[in-house]
Parts: sequence; structure tokens; C-alpha cells
Amino acid sequence: MSNKPPKLDAAYLEQKRRQLMKLREELRGTSNAAEAEETNVTAESAQAHEYEDDAQRLDMLEKEGNLVSRDLARLARVERALNKIDEGTYGYSDLSGQRIPDDRLEAMPDAATTLAEQKARERTR
Repeated sequence: MSNKPPKLDAAYLEQKRRQLMKLREELRGTSNAAEAEETNVTAESAQAHEYEDDAQRLDMLEKEGNLVSRDLARLARVERALNKIDEGTYGYSDLSGQRIPDDRLEAMPDAATTLAEQKARERTR
């Protein structure tokens, strides 16, 4: 008997691949737009402006920077999920090898762990 988990249906995996590729493009687009906005704000700040305007722009950049950081982290998870499809391990936890429930993969196609494992990791952080 093999320790390797059974493979998921090819049509299901292809659907997930398309979904992940679309999500990857959306995340890349968001990240690129935020970087362009940061460049514009930085260029405008170099010109003479009111300090209050600069403070508001810097606050906005900080908030967007947090969003971009989260998007980049999610982009890495999407790339991992695409690699897992290629490896034949998509749908199984990176930690335990347990099957990740379909409803979790539907809500979060880039999930690499079960919900219980994710919650346990968050509690230990």
C-alpha cells in the first residue's frame, strides 16, 4: 500500500488551476497598481506641498503598503498551490498530508493546510 495520497480528478484540478491563475493575475495587477501609485505620490511629495497633504499621502501609502504586503503573501501561496497541482499534492496539507476539505479549497483555493492546522499555527504566533 502506498503512502502517497490518491490523486484528485483531472477536471477538478484543471478548474482549480484556472481559478488560481486568474487569482494570480488579479494579485499581480493590484500589486503593480499600488506600486505605480506609490511612485506617483513619492514624486508629488518631492514638489512643494502642504505638510498636511504629505501626511495624508504617507498615511495612505502605509495602509496600501500593508495591503500590498498581504497581496504578496497571498501571491506566494497561489504560486505554491499551482506548484502543488504540478507535483500532484494539491488538496493535501503541507503539514500533515491530510485532505483539505473541498469547501475550504472552494473558499480559499490557495490553502496549503487544513483549517484546524491554520488556526493552531495562528495561536502559536
